[in-house]
Amino acid sequence: MYKLTAGFVSALALAAAAPLTVTPALAETPSAAQARPAYSAAQFFETTSYGMASAAGLAWSPDGRSVLISSDVTGVFNAYALPIDGSAPVPLTSSGTVATFAESYFPTDARVLLTADSGGGGSELTHVYVRELDGTVRDLTPGDNVKADLVGWAQDRSVFWITSNARDPAVFDLYAVNPATYEMTPVFENPGMFISAVSPDGRWIALEKPVTSANSDVYLVDLRGDGQPQLITPHDGDVAHGVYGFTPDGSGLIYATNEHGEFNQAWRYDLATGARAPYLAADWDVSAVTFSPSGRYRVSAINADASTELTLLDMRSGEPVELHGLPDGDIGAIRFSPDESRMAFTVASDTSPSDIFVADLSTGETRRLTTALNPAINEADLVEATIVRYRSFDGLEIPSVLYRPKGASADNPVPAIVLVHGGPGGQTRRGYSAMIQHLVNHGYAVLGANNRGSSGYGKTFFHLDDRRHGEADLRDIVEGGNWLRAQDWVAGDQVAVMGGSYGGYITAAALAFHPEAFEAGVNIFGVTNWVRTLESIPPWWGAQRAALYDEMGDPATDAERHRRISPLFHAANIRRPMLVVQGANDPRVLQVESDELVAAVRANNVPVEYVLFPDEGHGFLRRANRITAQEAFLEFLNQHVRR
Repeated sequence: MYKLTAGFVSALALAAAAPLTVTPALAETPSAAQARPAYSAAQFFETTSYGMASAAGLAWSPDGRSVLISSDVTGVFNAYALPIDGSAPVPLTSSGTVATFAESYFPTDARVLLTADSGGGGSELTHVYVRELDGTVRDLTPGDNVKADLVGWAQDRSVFWITSNARDPAVFDLYAVNPATYEMTPVFENPGMFISAVSPDGRWIALEKPVTSANSDVYLVDLRGDGQPQLITPHDGDVAHGVYGFTPDGSGLIYATNEHGEFNQAWRYDLATGARAPYLAADWDVSAVTFSPSGRYRVSAINADASTELTLLDMRSGEPVELHGLPDGDIGAIRFSPDESRMAFTVASDTSPSDIFVADLSTGETRRLTTALNPAINEADLVEATIVRYRSFDGLEIPSVLYRPKGASADNPVPAIVLVHGGPGGQTRRGYSAMIQHLVNHGYAVLGANNRGSSGYGKTFFHLDDRRHGEADLRDIVEGGNWLRAQDWVAGDQVAVMGGSYGGYITAAALAFHPEAFEAGVNIFGVTNWVRTLESIPPWWGAQRAALYDEMGDPATDAERHRRISPLFHAANIRRPMLVVQGANDPRVLQVESDELVAAVRANNVPVEYVLFPDEGHGFLRRANRITAQEAFLEFLNQHVRR
């Protein structure tokens, strides 16, 4: 939900006052739109989600015949072995209630590391488990209030590392785990930073320390030295730094910095000499830099205007590796085989969810291993997004991702939704969304607005909403609605606002502070009382508390402003219908936030509907619940927005 200072962003300059015009793709005729089928929510969510094993783990089986994945093919996420010969995935876990995610194979046998929510649906108290060879599952990090995660394997595979807050709920210490006995040995007692990476030989630990919302540092710990964190990013003023990872040979750390401009660049720190040097820069943020096991291949990703531009570079030849036979879309989640002869990866697009492919790196030939999109849905019926920009109240350009229904035209205007992302500091990006495609398929235009404060558009743009939340950023969303109404293919009296988490807050705030701006709002686990929310953040967010308070304001001193921007205290202003959707186990936005707002709006005799999931948290992992929520979205919008 909250903006993390480890993220780095690029800038959009303030625009002139003249209107900005955008011409999206040509619309189809109404008759063509009418001929297209309207698919149900169930059909969209019966699409299967596939995800690769953690980047921290070993995704390839020791025999090289399978890759480790997570999938919700049963309706609940479980771990699977996916054979690279194209045969069906082999289930490794069979939970019917708790989402279970694949993290890593063991290096010499078919045991598997897993993570799952130990506290039930949505508590975020993840534990690390091992699936033994006989199929039994063992909790390696027991404890009622423990949160643990996998960091990675030592290069010689003698240990794997995990983080755990068992000692102190507010911080995560580092432990080495013996893969034969599962004995956990404390490696580093964290003074209150983020453990970001461990060097392949286990000598160095990279830490990130948020200072303010705009200022963060990277520290290194030499476990063969005094074991104390040493600052490696001294600087003046507000500069944000982060960690990509260590080089495979253990000689350097690749880190992120926005010290040299609006964009996030990759720099290299030499562990032997302490020298720092530029490593990779682009016209947008460098969002990732990773390597194959030996370092022969380097993967770099650029966040280019809400899409990912990925480069796979052969470090021997200095040339990019070309892959053949792939559909259009963004490549992600690359996992190399131990001998680096092959790699598994995902490809996704606006109209196709992530599918898993495997490539032969000597030839560039690829093979598709999964088909995620429900075969009942014709991909040609789905909609490609376009990038648009509109001017806000002060002339600032607001970059947005627009989904225009097929057949929308001046003769056939459609209802529309301004969709607000989470955060603050998130980004609406291109890519497949069953929620969006279902709404567009049923005739709703969707404008995913990246209001000021969004990541991906420069550090200046990123910080324009600091301590102005619910004010300038909210007005950006209101102007998004005005921009939609100005399009001749949008029905001007049928525009709603919708969002989750921080986007849910903005939705409720729009109805409370701009009560005539939208016909209705869909608030998905949104903050309604900032005073309480900031006082009740989960304990494991301790390392970023100061940075969060720097951006949002400290509830001890800024409670008056927090009350001023909180929809709950102004619910009497709400006159337009609202749908509220909430997970009962949400540790970030407590259920009481939604309970109280619903009661307050009902007291206005305003239509309000409430969907509460007892087995979900901050996001809905069970397919049945996602279908229920999606059906509620469409029914509510059809009743209160569509004329």
